[in-house]
Amino acid sequence: MYKNFFKRMIDFCITLVALSILLIPLAIITFWLHFANKGAGAFFFQERPGRNGKIFKVVKFKSMTDERDADGNLLPDRERLTKFGSFLRATSIDELPQLFNVLKGDMALIGPRPLLVRYMPYYTEREKLRHSIRPGISGWAQVNGRNNISWDNKLECDAYYAEHVSLWFDIKILWLTFYKVIKRDGAVADKKENYLDVERKNR
Repeated sequence: MYKNFFKRMIDFCITLVALSILLIPLAIITFWLHFANKGAGAFFFQERPGRNGKIFKVVKFKSMTDERDADGNLLPDRERLTKFGSFLRATSIDELPQLFNVLKGDMALIGPRPLLVRYMPYYTEREKLRHSIRPGISGWAQVNGRNNISWDNKLECDAYYAEHVSLWFDIKILWLTFYKVIKRDGAVADKKENYLDVERKNR
């Protein structure tokens, strides 16, 4: 009952309250990013698979400029990441616009993080359980290492959560999320990308 009904209802109510409180801070950050990103905009949109593999557009605060080299190619991420963007990533504030995804129903507060669409052919049957529920802003994998655990362990955490969804499990993850965000535990602002599809192709 919780998984199929109350979880969505609780997410909606909490998100509505959170957005009413955070509306002014979010507006200030949006305004500031227009200058920090040198006209590249304040938001980053990307297609991600959600529940049952349905594609939706996840939204985050944009932490990089769109600066390009002489040939018109985007500069490396490290060179485009702004100081303000680095701060947003390190504090996980860049994830806050996803509250609108939760309000819309594409995401939940707690669940497996929505990953790249191109990863979908590379999941094992067990790992596909991550798409049996709505993806989340935070999840069991994020409070168990986030960027510092292997893909296998991360996806196992997602499958485990999908099998054990409960109110108390969500409360536990939510509490651990706040704790780790405050400590900035596991947050890497300028991390080297490790792509699941590349890793599994090379096995």
